[in-house]
Amino acid sequence: MKPETFKAAIYRGIKQVEVEERPYPVCGDDDVIVKNLIAGICGSDISAYYKGGDANMIWKDSEFGHEVVSEVVEVGKNVKDIQLGDHVFPNMGQAKRDRMRMATVGGFSEYIHIPQFELGYSAVKIDKKISTVSASLLEPFVVGTRGAKNANPGPGKTAIVFGAGTIGMSAAIMLKWYGCDKVMIVDISDYRLENAKKYDLIVCNPKKDDLKDMAIAEFGMQRCYTGEACGANIFIDATGIQATIDDFKALAGRNAFLSVVGVHKDPVTLDFVSITYNNWYISGSGNGSYEEVAVDVLAMMASGQYDLDPLVSHKFKQSDICEAIEIASNSEVAQKVVIQY
Repeated sequence: MKPETFKAAIYRGIKQVEVEERPYPVCGDDDVIVKNLIAGICGSDISAYYKGGDANMIWKDSEFGHEVVSEVVEVGKNVKDIQLGDHVFPNMGQAKRDRMRMATVGGFSEYIHIPQFELGYSAVKIDKKISTVSASLLEPFVVGTRGAKNANPGPGKTAIVFGAGTIGMSAAIMLKWYGCDKVMIVDISDYRLENAKKYDLIVCNPKKDDLKDMAIAEFGMQRCYTGEACGANIFIDATGIQATIDDFKALAGRNAFLSVVGVHKDPVTLDFVSITYNNWYISGSGNGSYEEVAVDVLAMMASGQYDLDPLVSHKFKQSDICEAIEIASNSEVAQKVVIQY
């Protein structure tokens, strides 16, 4: 029997989220309704909670949450290729057919109404052999995979990832999945670095370790225009801070590739003479549609090669969403925090 109402988490403003009852949606002939199983808290949700949501398209008085695994509970008579009970990942801007709803899909609510449903566009189907906990990481893994894949990874190559948050971890794991021989991940959170060790990643805490010495020891040394450099081929910036750009300049040798995944809120400085003489390649990470990149991520998840469940450090009830966001903001104690229904 359908419920008359459902609980929806509504963003009201800085440090204000309310859970309220809303009418259960009507499923049209071309629509699908899904029941949310688990939803990840994104950095954009944290930013909205502490600083305001407009910069991240989390609008006041809106449902929010966009990293969500859901179960199909209603299917309109004209909808093909999806069945009751299937697991899906609603595709952010496409799910509501409104790019301004990228971050307000409704992942922190109990149900989502998906109009004019098209499988592969409105939502991505998830193999049920992938745990819902692992599947909740699909969106950050898509982001990290864009950064990793853009750098042309593969056997014979090595990489350094700056930032061991969920996106940095996803980039590092996918670099391994694509065949890179060695991957180092750099962060100042011992908690997150301990997690990284579970995935055969070399770890470095630059507050305790000499990053350059360690990188040269792991990847070899070469001489280039900027002096002594390490031999890593690929560098991933998953932090969005100037210190990472400085570390790249100190470590990168000739023909190194820097893929920028972290969002830099402030201007950064990088010597263009060094770029010229060292022949560095620097790229953003916006290539590849969500549904295209998800193919690689879901293949990795379904392979069973990596147990991703430990990347989810905390699970909260919907009623405790404010506490969940606050825990998610603390890198010393949390990796990925989710709302589990």
